[in-house]
Amino acid sequence: MKTLSLKLDDITFEEAEEITTQLNQARNRYINEAVSLYNQFNKRKILKNKLLKESKLTMKDSLKVLHEFEKFVDEN
Repeated sequence: MKTLSLKLDDITFEEAEEITTQLNQARNRYINEAVSLYNQFNKRKILKNKLLKESKLTMKDSLKVLHEFEKFVDEN
């Protein structure tokens, strides 16, 4: 494990304190889980943007292939 110094806004800290008390959970565990969930969220967001970008790059080629297939079907 790594040691981290963290500055939180007062409101964020107070909310976290209330929740960890109600959950009977250590602040450190709570923050670790929160960062882990946020990492997962951002990994998915990055993947979504990458897929959208790649989809846009291949869209023209895909349409061209589709039109070629349609011509082939129309000929037969």
